[in-house]
Amino acid sequence: MNVPVMAEMAANGNTPEVLFWVGCSGSFDVRAQKITRAFASILNKLNISYAILGKEEACTGDPARRAGNEFLFQMMAYNNIQILNGYGIKKIVTTCPHCFNILKNEYPELGGNYEVIHHTVFLQQLIKEGKIVIKENSPYSGKKITYHDSCYLGRANGIYEAPREVLEALSAELVEMKRCKSKGLCCGAGGAQMFKEDEPGNKRINIERTEEALATNANIIAAACPFCNTMMTDGVKNKEKEAEVHVLDIAELIEQSMVGE
Repeated sequence: MNVPVMAEMAANGNTPEVLFWVGCSGSFDVRAQKITRAFASILNKLNISYAILGKEEACTGDPARRAGNEFLFQMMAYNNIQILNGYGIKKIVTTCPHCFNILKNEYPELGGNYEVIHHTVFLQQLIKEGKIVIKENSPYSGKKITYHDSCYLGRANGIYEAPREVLEALSAELVEMKRCKSKGLCCGAGGAQMFKEDEPGNKRINIERTEEALATNANIIAAACPFCNTMMTDGVKNKEKEAEVHVLDIAELIEQSMVGE
């Protein structure tokens, strides 16, 4: 996809406007890689000056800190900060709310001070500026979409309207789940839960959340987090609804609907 790598740009004396922080999920998870490619495609279509760290990017350390390993978190964070500061990075955009939250709110305590933007807010800005134009025959025009709020994007950072405004630009019918926004139900992946077995209980939390999404009769469950995407996709499969209901990231919806080659 001709994605620019930071080291190569720096070697040529160039500094990108934005660093795209891909994240572990977006790098290694096969499903999340599609989200990464969709967002990179948007950046390429709009000729936005950006780069990725490539092999220099390491995990932010968020799962380590959430799991209680503060020493490991600080080791990982200091290494990332050294690289970011070395390149003089000022602005970071990421498709993962977990990366977004820790880079924005917790890296400053260790000397990592950057303008950090989640991709839904970035896409909202591009739509408002008229840089992203949606096709008249968007594949999602008239479709019924419900949006699942990521905990780290919503309750942790108060970002509720940006994702919804982006979805409304698709001329789709946005239907809310019974529990949404500040009262939204977690998909079950946050706080390092993505990497461990379920807590004992009567029902898996992602199944309960998927049932709420399916109750809206939406054709599409929109997500803005690779972890949420995984949990909701598993829930849809559990209900044997994958032929009828699709779980898609907002970047994928926009990439497929925008004007531009």
